[in-house]
Amino acid sequence: MADELIDRLLREQGQTFADEAGIALRDKPSPLYRLLVLSLLSATRISAGIAVAAARELSEDRLRTVPAMAAAPWQQIVDALGRAHYKRYDESTATALGDGARLLHERYHGDLRKLCQEAGGDGGRIHALLQEHPRIGPVGADIFCREVQGVWTELQPYCDRATLDQAAALGLPHTAAGLARRIDSPDLTRLSAALVRVRLRGGRFEAKAHE
Repeated sequence: MADELIDRLLREQGQTFADEAGIALRDKPSPLYRLLVLSLLSATRISAGIAVAAARELSEDRLRTVPAMAAAPWQQIVDALGRAHYKRYDESTATALGDGARLLHERYHGDLRKLCQEAGGDGGRIHALLQEHPRIGPVGADIFCREVQGVWTELQPYCDRATLDQAAALGLPHTAAGLARRIDSPDLTRLSAALVRVRLRGGRFEAKAHE
């Protein structure tokens, strides 16, 4: 039963949030930075759909790299967020994105791979270093690590509390290692995203699975 449920989760809800935001995630500076921006946007009390839309707007406005974001006028960032209806936090988020980009430029030359190298590939250290970026707290760092583990394989298996709580609610293994044993490593990111999507929609997937 667990394997059938996992297959259905992957099939019906297994799109990663990076994919939804149009980020072809690779171990390159631009997609890694775009994922960090998406993680920051998603960590506030705003719908996941609006966060994804805001990430897309910033990308379409050519704010896809650390240097571009660092050099962008504050109003340009605010306007891009506003077009996605990311309006309750648009001004403070624009400030955080600009300040954060300048920090990343100074410390890592705009390349988050250098953050991973500084952490020595240690997941806890990566999680901590990410939180030096303005407005990236534990939740934002969790989102980034959960999605990036497909390219930063030293993080595998990585599941945040939201993922594991929903797994437990569905009767699935509720540890990262336990979930990883059920699927191929590349699918863990997709399974984590599926579980988070179910959680965001009220956790009703299990009931549907038994109809």
